[in-house]
Amino acid sequence: MNQIKLGTIGSGFIVHYILKGVKATEGICLEAVYSRTEEKGRELAGKYGAKKVYTDLDDLLSDKEVNFIYVASPNNMHYEQARAALLQGKNVICEKPMCPRKVEAEELIALAEERGLLLIDATPTAFLPNLSIIKEKLPEIGRVRLVMSCYSQYSSRYDQLLAGNVTNVFSPEFAGGCLQDINYYNLYLNVALFGKPEKAVYYPNICHTGVDTSGIAILQYPDFVSECTGAKDTWGDNSVQIQGEKGYLYIEGGPNGLERVRLVTKEGETSYDQQDNPDRWFYEVQNMTKMLQAEDYDTIQKNLKVTVDVIEILEAMRKEAGILFTGE
Repeated sequence: MNQIKLGTIGSGFIVHYILKGVKATEGICLEAVYSRTEEKGRELAGKYGAKKVYTDLDDLLSDKEVNFIYVASPNNMHYEQARAALLQGKNVICEKPMCPRKVEAEELIALAEERGLLLIDATPTAFLPNLSIIKEKLPEIGRVRLVMSCYSQYSSRYDQLLAGNVTNVFSPEFAGGCLQDINYYNLYLNVALFGKPEKAVYYPNICHTGVDTSGIAILQYPDFVSECTGAKDTWGDNSVQIQGEKGYLYIEGGPNGLERVRLVTKEGETSYDQQDNPDRWFYEVQNMTKMLQAEDYDTIQKNLKVTVDVIEILEAMRKEAGILFTGE
């Protein structure tokens, strides 16, 4: 594949992390940015070296120099914007969650395949070097019996919510809530390692807007149970512990960063870490670019299968828990 020339949609904090990684990675560059306000767009373009700024999305999607669109808008906009990009012949990299609904994700995947385009899920977990370590060492702990994942990150927007200001992340109109954001990482890691559970139930703390600020998901697999705790209204010591009959894996930092991995068995304890850089988005951009340059379509399709499974589980759990987005 030739140089990846990126056009971005969105200007939130995560875009800055991604574009920082783009500046440090060969084979990918920022060609253009789209923002609803020219001031924000020019600020982003100036900081990361984009040649063009658009305030009209159609103009960005018509730019012949741009061959990849990076979608990092609010959750409810991902489907329509990714679809519009694919219809304009652009490859798409979409932030998680790709879509709030399984049927939307499947439509995007089918559309990309029909048009010979690439659709990439930008969940960082899939691109972290320590994920391969976890997969490699998993058999050494024997038959898995319990999994406990915790990712709690107090949000400044929760303070705004308490003050009466509802931002996108806690709005049903924008497909917000903790399950779509924080707990997504827990679910993604479980599905990436073990596949779809037989049963999944979500026990949320729901705020006055109707979406969740925190909660615990219980995943029932044929041979073990997995507990996934996520919160935007508390903070804590984030980690993942996978317990087997012969030992356990302890992953520091939680499912979104997959920091140092400890393997503990009766024979002793060993630590593993292939991530010298604490910036997980650096690895995401680096390894995603390598994957695209190598035209590794097999990995792309495998990652999309995980994505669809995660979205299906999330959608079913939240609806059963009474969390409905606008229009549902």
